[in-house]
Amino acid sequence: MRSLDVAVIVAYFAAVMVFGLLLAGRQRDATDYFLGHRGLPWWALMMSVVATETSAVTVISVPGLAARGDLTFLQLAFGYLVGRIGVAKLLLPGYFEGTQDTAYQRLERRFGRAARRTASGVFLVTRALADCVRIFATAIPLAIIVYGTPNPTDRALALGILAIGIVTLFYTWFGGLRAVVWVDVIQLGVYLLGGIATLIVATHNAGGVEAFGRAWDAGKLAVLDFRPSFKILYTFWGGLVGGGLLAAASHGTDHLIVQRLLAARGLRDAQRALIGSGVFIIAQFALFLLVGTSLWLSGADDGVMRSDAIYPNFIVTHLPPGIAGLAVGGILAAAMSSHASAVNSLASASTHDFYAPLTGRHDTGHLLWVGRWFTLIWTAVLVTGAIAFIGDRTTPVVQLALSIASLTYGSLLGTYILGGAWPRTRQIDVIVAIAVSVILMSPVVLGAVIPHFPLHWLRGLAWPWYVPLGTAVTVLVGILSSFVGTTEGRKDGM
Repeated sequence: MRSLDVAVIVAYFAAVMVFGLLLAGRQRDATDYFLGHRGLPWWALMMSVVATETSAVTVISVPGLAARGDLTFLQLAFGYLVGRIGVAKLLLPGYFEGTQDTAYQRLERRFGRAARRTASGVFLVTRALADCVRIFATAIPLAIIVYGTPNPTDRALALGILAIGIVTLFYTWFGGLRAVVWVDVIQLGVYLLGGIATLIVATHNAGGVEAFGRAWDAGKLAVLDFRPSFKILYTFWGGLVGGGLLAAASHGTDHLIVQRLLAARGLRDAQRALIGSGVFIIAQFALFLLVGTSLWLSGADDGVMRSDAIYPNFIVTHLPPGIAGLAVGGILAAAMSSHASAVNSLASASTHDFYAPLTGRHDTGHLLWVGRWFTLIWTAVLVTGAIAFIGDRTTPVVQLALSIASLTYGSLLGTYILGGAWPRTRQIDVIVAIAVSVILMSPVVLGAVIPHFPLHWLRGLAWPWYVPLGTAVTVLVGILSSFVGTTEGRKDGM
């Protein structure tokens, strides 16, 4: 890579770390470390939500989807907005009743402590698996930069994963959520600038805006697909229903996002941040899908490299010196910031949902120390898991990440639906429903994304339907279980 680009990347990383630590301030206790002392502005949280759910997975994989296909992936974003509106209206008010440190304290009020721990445990598994894929995705552009090849070796990817984990550990250990949020704001602007620069250069190389006429004739600009099918990956109905429920689960029950909303100054700010992020994400998906179309028009796809490598390879080989470095720095910083967010939320759930109640230690100064050590532990787990995904060379990482997350999102969302809509539900019913849902969904999801997985049920089912299926199973099992045994242990309200 050119020396100017390397210098830009190094300078950018240094600036991000310095500004992140300066803006974080002094971490006095666990509330500062995990929730930014509940005083972050709504617009910063909105941008942080977008940056956190985006990471390198979207930045490098979505353009590849459009380069090899069309724009129908955008239909998911329509469902994402619908799901966010539902969460803002139905779930968020409950999170601001009293003081909550994690998303799952609400379940304890409705069902009991065991239900809270079960849901939190499901979150830990879901977030860990999904973030392993994110780190793996980040190692792809890093290896392309260092080794100068669109098809890096397994060893190169493993070294990249290890480097990302080490740098992120330092950043997250000292900065806490406040640093993560403000760095999210910075890196969001940087990777969007990289996408816009790529779109301009690739369109110019293709012959100008008129070249999109060829994309239209080839069907590459198709957005809507109304065919009623459970096997076609991206349809309007799958996007609306599957995307809506996926967003409801990820932004209403996943502590990675809920943690940010709890850091808002109040309910109204949290609602503005959440719904605003849904509008923002539609525009962002549209941008990176058009980037992919422009890459196809410019001939950047040789048909041999994996689809996730098309965008980062174009950045390195076609963008002007300096701009390329900034674009690559944006991809890597986006990924590490999202990884930092995941590690912080995993440490938060481990500390507040497990360590504190099990040990009886609730002193916030002590929990700050414990939370930092959980940060170290989860970093090691995620790095190890990311290396395990190296063998999958065919599935686009954005599809892989969302599929993995969908394994348990349905069970989490179904739990909240049971709590609010089925008064007969007891704590044992929730635990049984979650367990059955995860057991039944594992061969469906893992069989589709993990090579040589021993079981694979419902072959051909498109992944946007995983969350609706898991939600339906959880709700049905919970209802059936509620008719078995006594009414002992029921609580009122949600």
